[in-house]
Amino acid sequence: MTTPPPSTGLAGLKADLHRYLQESRNGLLRALDGLSEYDARRPLTPTGTNLLGLVKHLVGVELGYLGDSVGRPAPVTLPWDEDGSVWENGDMWARADESREWLLDLYRTAWRHSDASLVALPLDAPAAPSWWPEDRRRTTFGHLLVRVVAETARHAGHADILREGLDGQGGPDRGSLGGPEWWDGYLASVQAAADAHR
Repeated sequence: MTTPPPSTGLAGLKADLHRYLQESRNGLLRALDGLSEYDARRPLTPTGTNLLGLVKHLVGVELGYLGDSVGRPAPVTLPWDEDGSVWENGDMWARADESREWLLDLYRTAWRHSDASLVALPLDAPAAPSWWPEDRRRTTFGHLLVRVVAETARHAGHADILREGLDGQGGPDRGSLGGPEWWDGYLASVQAAADAHR
């Protein structure tokens, strides 16, 4: 499910930011690998956080910040924006009629649009998210790009933890530290340190 960064000809800071963004995008999708439809959609925290909802949310984040806000309108209309449900967390969960494939395709569409913005715009290009308060709306493409990289990384981390809670599958580096015996010993050490403060 991972997607290598396209060859964009980007260099320097832009290339670094793009690489980190793509790594986080891939990490988020990796957390969905092999999951049932139910587990991909069900709320896994008391506030309803769910894996497919994180993907859906980031579709709007990328299209909004790295598209609409920099004068590059999104190539698709997002139903949750159109009906206003985004303001009631409608972008944070997948409705029963929204297929996983449709949402993943939509996310990849957002990637392509964002990546085209990276190629087309300098980091100091003016930007203005229309949903920000008027007095703070003026910013730059670079500022928004850093924001999107940070938000995507944060949600990819959420996804890793949610997936680990479902079936014990850790992040991509879990196997490099040790096998099941190593992890059992590690967990016992962490628990013993915590128990000392009961």
